[in-house]
Amino acid sequence: MELPKRAGDSPSAVELEEGKIYAWCSCGLSENQPYCDGKHAGTDFKPIVEKAETTETKYFCTCKQTKNGPLCDGSHSN
Repeated sequence: MELPKRAGDSPSAVELEEGKIYAWCSCGLSENQPYCDGKHAGTDFKPIVEKAETTETKYFCTCKQTKNGPLCDGSHSN
C-alpha cells in the first residue's frame, strides 16, 4: 500500500464558503496544499471532495495521516 507524502506538520486554516466545493489533497504531492492540483495522477490516491454547508473556518490536515480527512484530527502530533 502506497503511503501519502507528509506535506506539513500542522493543520491549514481554511475559510470555507457556504455552497463552494473543495477538493482536499490526500496524496501530499500537490503544490497547492491543502488543495488537490491533480499531482495524484498515476497513484492510487484520490482527492476528497466536499461541499461546504456553512461559511466557517475549518482546519485541513497537511500531514496526510488523519483518519477524518480532510479535517485535522491531531495525527501530526504523533
